[in-house]
Amino acid sequence: MLILDWQLAGASGPEVMHWAREKILPKLPVLFITSHSSEDDIIDALAAGADEYMIKPIRRSELVARVQALLRRAYPSQNAAERIQFGRYVFETRSAQLTLDGTPIALTHKEFNLALLFFRNLGRPLSRVTILESVWSGNSEIPSRSMDTHVSRVRSKLQLHPENGFRLAPVYSYGYCLEQVSA
Repeated sequence: MLILDWQLAGASGPEVMHWAREKILPKLPVLFITSHSSEDDIIDALAAGADEYMIKPIRRSELVARVQALLRRAYPSQNAAERIQFGRYVFETRSAQLTLDGTPIALTHKEFNLALLFFRNLGRPLSRVTILESVWSGNSEIPSRSMDTHVSRVRSKLQLHPENGFRLAPVYSYGYCLEQVSA
């Protein structure tokens, strides 16, 4: 994916976009992010081949959503439902559903992402900063206790206890670690 501003050092955004489409990939998704906000500028960029156009200042969540939408459209085969199984836990990443022994577990979006992060990093301690960047998109304004509350809810809802083969434990002055243990 290519993210461009209208004005670049030594060239214009549309020129770089045309070059990239000729030399790299003709179907490369292109997003213009610029302070040019007139209707004519937007029409010119889209007519030149841009797939999306955003006007500064950019809202982080909107940018992430637009990038994800462009990537889904550009590479549909890579966006198929992904089913990941860890013992008795099955994650359906496309629908953000989690089951334990076939029984759905009701999770919020953040709880699902947090649980998936822990399972994908099984046995590896994750720092609070890593968790913050992965689940909260680096939003450093969330209260520290909010993360702890989410971790506690994930531990409880997923029954992450040794008798179920997993333990979600705090790592003193660092973060958390999901460990696989013998029942």
